[in-house]
Order: sequence, then structure tokens, then C-alpha cells
Amino acid sequence: MDAAGQLDLFLDLLLALALGTAVGIEREVRRHEAGFRTIALVTVGAAAFGLVSNTFLESDSRVAAAVVQGIGFLGAGIIFQRADALTGLTTAATVWAMAAVGLLVAQELRLLAFLMTLQVLVMLEARPVWRMIAERDVRHFLR
Repeated sequence: MDAAGQLDLFLDLLLALALGTAVGIEREVRRHEAGFRTIALVTVGAAAFGLVSNTFLESDSRVAAAVVQGIGFLGAGIIFQRADALTGLTTAATVWAMAAVGLLVAQELRLLAFLMTLQVLVMLEARPVWRMIAERDVRHFLR
């Protein structure tokens, strides 16, 4: 592969890194188990595996399946049981979803990857909004 082709692939990796960083910053700000480095690295790593699959293995779907399986193990390590509660489920799901974003970038579905990243961010921001709404409803019913 010539230098121009490699540069095109590198630009895809930069896009994946940027999308992963955007979601990872949200996780970092909220002090969750996986911060911006973890989410960004998962996203760019999934994109790299996808690009290798597309470039050298003629889009072998086994690579994508292996990414999903590997991320499942990583996500399982993020989930913790404390007393009677599980924590880390949303962060594990975020890692899984962002691996999918990386694979979308690798498939040159850049707009879809960007839109899915926005979708993930909206879902992650929905919890504080929901808590605010729930608190108002509870106060209303206690009067």
C-alpha cells in the first residue's frame, strides 16, 4: 500500500479517535470506570482491526465478530458488584457501542459513526435529565 493509502487509513483512525474521545470525556467528567483514554482507545482499536480486515482480509466478518467478543470480555471487567447493586453496566455498554463506532468508521460509514456517537452522548446525558425530572415528580407527589 502506498503512502497516500496509508494516510487515508490514518485519517479514519483519527476520526475514530476523535469520536471515542468525545464520548470518553463525558465518562471522565462523570467519573465513571472507563474514561476518555479507555473509550478512545477502544474506538480507535476497533477501527484499526476493521481497517486491517477491509484492507488485507477482504472484509472478513470474523474480525468484527472477534472485536465484539473481545470487547465483551473488557466490558465484563468494568462491571462491579457492590453490596446489592451492580455498577459499571452503562460504562460497559458504552465501551461496546463505541467499538461498533470504530467498526463503522472502518467500513467507511463515517456519517453513521458520527450520528451513532451523538446518539450515545444523548443517551449518556439522559440520566442527569431523568434524575432532575424524577426529583420534581417526587416532590410534587409528596406535597
